[in-house]
Amino acid sequence: MATPYLVGLTGGIGSGKSAVAAAFAARGAAVADALGESFLTESGELDRAALRRRAFDDATFRRDLEQLLHPLIAARLDEAIAGLRGPYGLLVVPLLLERGGLRKRVARILVVDCPEQEQVRRVQLRSGLTADEIRRIMATQLPRAERLAQADDIIDNSGLPEALAPQVERLDRRYRRLAARFRAE
Repeated sequence: MATPYLVGLTGGIGSGKSAVAAAFAARGAAVADALGESFLTESGELDRAALRRRAFDDATFRRDLEQLLHPLIAARLDEAIAGLRGPYGLLVVPLLLERGGLRKRVARILVVDCPEQEQVRRVQLRSGLTADEIRRIMATQLPRAERLAQADDIIDNSGLPEALAPQVERLDRRYRRLAARFRAE
C-alpha cells in the first residue's frame, strides 16, 4: 500500500491533543499516537507521574530516556503508519516540533492550542501535578508562539468542548481534499 497522506498533530501539555485526535477519528481519520506524555505501579502499569517527575527533574535521565525510547517509538509508528486505513492519517506526536525527527514524515502540522493558564489548569485536574511541576514540563517544550508559528493549521481549544467539532469538520474536509490530490500524484 502507498504511504498515506499524514498530518502531524501536536500541542503543548494539556492543550487537548487527545480530544482533538478522538474527534478526527470519529470522522474516519486513521489515528496513530506516538506515546503521549508517558516505573511500574503495583499492578504492573506504567507510573506516568513518577516517570514524568524524574524526566523533568533530571535532564540527564530525560536525555537517556529519550535515546532509549525514540527508536522504539519510531518502530511503533512505522507499524502504525503501515496499518493506517482511512482517507488520511493523523500522527499524534506531543514533541513533533521539539524533536523534529518525524516532521519530515508528515505533510502538514496541526497544532492544538489553548492559553498556557488553561494548560496548567487541565493538567492539574487530570494528574494532580503542581503548577510549578507543570510549568517545568512546559519549559521543555517549544514556547507557544514558536509552536504556532510553525503550524500549517491550528485548532483553538480554549473554549468549550463543543467548539472543537466545527473546527475538526472544516479541517477534515481540507485533509480529505489534500489526501485525494496526494494519491492522484
